[in-house]
Amino acid sequence: MSRGGSHQATLAALAANVGIAVMKVVAFFFTGSSSMLAEGIHSVADSGNQGLLLLGRSRSKRGPTPAHPFGYGRERYFYAFLVSVVLFFGGGLFALYEGYEKISHPHPLESWPWAVGVLVGAIVMEGLSLRTAVRNANELRRNRSWTRYIRDAKAPELPVVLLEDAAALTGLAFALIGVALALVTGDTVWDGVGSVAIGVLLIIVAVTLARETKSMIIGEAASPEIQRRIEDVLGNDEVIAGWTQLRTLHLGPEDLLVAARVTVAGHRESDAVAEALGETERRIRDRVPIASVVYLSPAPAGPKERPQGDEDQVKQPQDDEDQVKRR
Repeated sequence: MSRGGSHQATLAALAANVGIAVMKVVAFFFTGSSSMLAEGIHSVADSGNQGLLLLGRSRSKRGPTPAHPFGYGRERYFYAFLVSVVLFFGGGLFALYEGYEKISHPHPLESWPWAVGVLVGAIVMEGLSLRTAVRNANELRRNRSWTRYIRDAKAPELPVVLLEDAAALTGLAFALIGVALALVTGDTVWDGVGSVAIGVLLIIVAVTLARETKSMIIGEAASPEIQRRIEDVLGNDEVIAGWTQLRTLHLGPEDLLVAARVTVAGHRESDAVAEALGETERRIRDRVPIASVVYLSPAPAGPKERPQGDEDQVKQPQDDEDQVKRR
């Protein structure tokens, strides 16, 4: 995983949003544009969101404690969830309110060159921030679609920045169109319509982020690719005759818990079994570097269960597939 990449993208987004927020708020005072104010609040919220992501990343580095024996890796998911809450209330609902007020009580748009200039400048800055996020995400995305990458990503920072920056660029386009239509038609209701469009967009992004981060907070297993790597190690281990109840759980983006009950081949003394399983655990960590916690529990010889799906189905090395039985 590109740890430095997500950190770089978050810092780039923070710098861009702080600068954009200042420009938009200044432009609002000169223009009175509700779209501009909505976009300014959006950028302030985005700046706070990047701060939350950085805070969560920092707090997740704390070591295990008696109260939290597996560490604090999941704090990154908690703070990413807070980002979705801030986007929903601080960005989406506020933009909807501003749009409603503008449509209900329209007033002339003043100093429109300020509005257009700030929006164009903000589009450039957001575009540079999005380019940084896309470049770092491409190192991890491989051949997956963007939708699949965001849904599969275990580290929350890059997906959050990608969605925020994409929403920000789209919102800026809505604001620019709203201001332009208000100038061309002389009807400032279009400015309010732009704010409503921005609000709807932010709420959609907030709900998407909340749904994805909720899955990680609850507890999500390793990807199928990593699961297969672990099974390859177990299947090619001469000491292990079979295994059951293979379970994986992300304790954080770069911390994975692996647990399984295994049957040791032959008759061995307990000390020999412990030593053999310790070597197997080391091989799992070599093959899956994020497997920070590995528990292999010896089980009596006999039929074993598959870790996925039907728990009455066994899992044994490839050469023994014809001998698989059900309990």
